[in-house]
Amino acid sequence: MSDVRHVLVLPDREAAEEVVEVLGERFGLDEEPQVVRDALAGEDDAEDAQWLVVLRDERGRLDPVALDEFAGEWEGWREEP
Repeated sequence: MSDVRHVLVLPDREAAEEVVEVLGERFGLDEEPQVVRDALAGEDDAEDAQWLVVLRDERGRLDPVALDEFAGEWEGWREEP
């Protein structure tokens, strides 16, 4: 198996948590994605953070374009590896 990961970048924690809830239903994930806070360089304020949703795709079955469009529904995007 390969160690393929997709990273969705979301504007806030609420969006990231909503994305995690819907991802499993829409894409039939084998395991729950990981939510990670990513502070922007040089920013001290918690408001100036992006939230990442990291999903493993060991079988390579998730469509990157579909994930990008999905993240866009929450004003986010899929980060290119």
